Amino acid sequence: MITRLRSIIRKVGPPAVAFGALLALWQGLCLSGLLPGFMLPSPGRVALAFVGDFPLLMSHLGVTLWEAACGLALSVAAAVALAVLMDNSGPLKRAVMPVLLLTQTIPAIAVAPLLVLWLGYGAAPKVALVFLTCFFPIAVGLLGGLAQTDPDAVRLLQSMGTNHRQVYRFLKLPTALPAFFSGLRISAAYSIVGAVVSEWLGGNAGLGVYMTRVRKSYSFDKMFAVILLTALLSLLLMGLVALLERVAMPYRNEKRGNS
Repeated sequence: MITRLRSIIRKVGPPAVAFGALLALWQGLCLSGLLPGFMLPSPGRVALAFVGDFPLLMSHLGVTLWEAACGLALSVAAAVALAVLMDNSGPLKRAVMPVLLLTQTIPAIAVAPLLVLWLGYGAAPKVALVFLTCFFPIAVGLLGGLAQTDPDAVRLLQSMGTNHRQVYRFLKLPTALPAFFSGLRISAAYSIVGAVVSEWLGGNAGLGVYMTRVRKSYSFDKMFAVILLTALLSLLLMGLVALLERVAMPYRNEKRGNS
């Protein structure tokens, strides 16, 4: 019991200390008077704004989460399919990879107005922007993981009479899972940010719409509350991906425990 408690303290202690130091610095800046209160509200004011608008925030949160979940799910499906195709075709990989890299040089805020123009003001442009934001890390991560498969192991399985599908099922995909989950962890955090950014340009609900409204009324304490909520959501999604990774690869947990 004591050993487990010490392990938890070692994991939770440093982040808690860093977060506490950040809050202390924030509060110190507010008390120093270097910045006006309406420009940098104190942590207490932000907490009060969060509690006061909690029901409204939760209603907007549901819309943002739905858009982020749809875009992330579509990006996972498309990225897995494209990565497998590129792994099987060298010409396709050489043709598509520069295009994927090119998409990362275009700011999301520049693409968002075009998506609204093409798809309207509903959920479609928001889901599309989340998809574009999340697709690249998953596709590139999985493709790199597939490329790390030991060719001797592939030849060994083929010599045993396994077909192409079985090679992927028993060797290539398990080998690529760590890289896949690394990309998915990044995309999970990006999905919330992408949904919020897309909502800045129009819509009736969502955290981005809420941020636009409170910004116009100069309610920066409420705006900070949304920023903190967005950060917490991103951390929560990353934690869920880490949990899914543990479930999908229990053998890695056993290996870490033995080491």
